Amino acid sequence: MKVLALMEPNKVQWIEKEKPTAGPYDAILRPIAIAPCSSDVHTAFEGGAAKPAGFVLGHEAIGEIVEVGELVRDFKIGDKVVVPAGTPDWRARGIQEHNFKHPEGPFSSFMLSGSRDGVFAEFFMVNDADNNLAILPEDVSIDDALMTVDMVTTGFTGAELADIKFGDIVCVIGIGPVGLMAIAGAKLRGAARIFAVGTRPDCVALAKQYGATDIISYKEGNIAKQVLELTNGRGTDATIIAGGNAETFALAIAMTRFGGGNIANINYFTGTEYLPIPAAAYGLGMSGKTIRGDLCDGGRVRIERLLDMIRYGRIQPGKMVTHRFYGFNKIEEAFYVMRDKPKDLIKPVVYIDWSKEK
Repeated sequence: MKVLALMEPNKVQWIEKEKPTAGPYDAILRPIAIAPCSSDVHTAFEGGAAKPAGFVLGHEAIGEIVEVGELVRDFKIGDKVVVPAGTPDWRARGIQEHNFKHPEGPFSSFMLSGSRDGVFAEFFMVNDADNNLAILPEDVSIDDALMTVDMVTTGFTGAELADIKFGDIVCVIGIGPVGLMAIAGAKLRGAARIFAVGTRPDCVALAKQYGATDIISYKEGNIAKQVLELTNGRGTDATIIAGGNAETFALAIAMTRFGGGNIANINYFTGTEYLPIPAAAYGLGMSGKTIRGDLCDGGRVRIERLLDMIRYGRIQPGKMVTHRFYGFNKIEEAFYVMRDKPKDLIKPVVYIDWSKEK
């Protein structure tokens, strides 16, 4: 089969690989829609986790099932399914400890493009199909559904980690697609005032649609000082980091209130060995601020619940799709668009009609 693979740092190319095989609980899919992700860009071009030559990237897809293992009960050949970015081994010991994201070790739920070849391929395998796939509802668009697999679930994870309550003041740093979904999640959880940090006009406009009440520009000075001034020195109840660098991590701590404020990180930091905690802003260790960071929730039930939120009008994540490509061979072009991030980009998607592929 044909795949787009990482051959070495900063080099991806089309190669041929063996089609994957399915175990008794697994399924083989061919993609019908793919979205390149910033995490793929981090891995390929920004010094992310090292991968062997020929490793297939990509973890955001909707697919059609072409083969199922003998013990798969709920899915059949021909089903169109939504594939979570996180596909844990639900038989792992860590699952019984409610460790759904790292059940077999760090990042172990992220198998696609993590520990195993991803979705930039003519065929890909999903482990434990009954627990990791969700049927694509007929009344949910491809764009909306595809955004649930990573962008929505990751953004919502930020709102969950931040433990947002009714009436909270929240700041979301970074308003790419994950940050935009963090804003939507914060609004749904009852935030009263939501600061959004970003400058791209299209992202700013969509941030307001999703619930941002105030826009903060990092170009206008220290973002922590801006938030503190706008809250009369109190700071936020919750701060969600959805973009930025090590300095951003420190600024998030600085803008969060003493005595119960929460900092939630859903940003993937590269290019730094340590993340700073400013001693004074952290109360010399006694601020009462909580810092949490984690992967998104994955698995079938999570995605089914998010799809229901689309079906009943709670979220419209498909609005984030700004760049559309048609045909399997367009994956590479879409991937470079994600890397280069033109000013009008929020999220690119590749649509594949196999009846038209040669």
